[in-house]
Amino acid sequence: MKLLVDSSSSLLLSLLLAQIPLFTSAVPAPYRRPNVVHELDRLANQTKNLRQITADLLKEHAFETDPEQHRFKSLPLMNNRASDINSLEMRPTLSQLHADLKSFEHHFAWLSRASRKHHHPALPKLGQMMSLIKSLTSMLEHQMMRVDAQRLSPPSPSMPPPPPSQFDVLQSSQELLLQFRLFCDWAQRVFSVLSTKSKMSAVQ
Repeated sequence: MKLLVDSSSSLLLSLLLAQIPLFTSAVPAPYRRPNVVHELDRLANQTKNLRQITADLLKEHAFETDPEQHRFKSLPLMNNRASDINSLEMRPTLSQLHADLKSFEHHFAWLSRASRKHHHPALPKLGQMMSLIKSLTSMLEHQMMRVDAQRLSPPSPSMPPPPPSQFDVLQSSQELLLQFRLFCDWAQRVFSVLSTKSKMSAVQ
């Protein structure tokens, strides 16, 4: 009789142990909050890379000309002040950076077409930079979706007439690159500050 009881107990224990994987698999996996800080750091690093390529292009012998300013009437106005950076809020700031970046993307597409027409020697590096701009735009849009930031709808930028000569391409590229370097300087600092703010919020 004792042997029969022990056997029944062992059988019941085995059945219960067999059900444990079913119970654990039925429990939903804990929700993991997207790592906003990591994505902001990636944005800052990508912007840093773009700034370096821009600086390299400006150092090229082909760009050593004094640019004639204000060829581009629709470039983003880079009149930000360093004193404003700590008061920036995540959502509207990302929205504005995205709108500015899309504007620069349109301007560089115009410059790329002009460079191909006049066989500009810096065209390969310009193509590399445009690829990085598209990558940065995609990363920024992904981050905007995470924090529910609105996409702005600015009017399409108005471009100057096609440059008639390679010298005019050089002038246009110089102005555009100088403005884009200012944008990269500002954007890199903004992403870094937003990342630091997010870290501080996470530990509070």
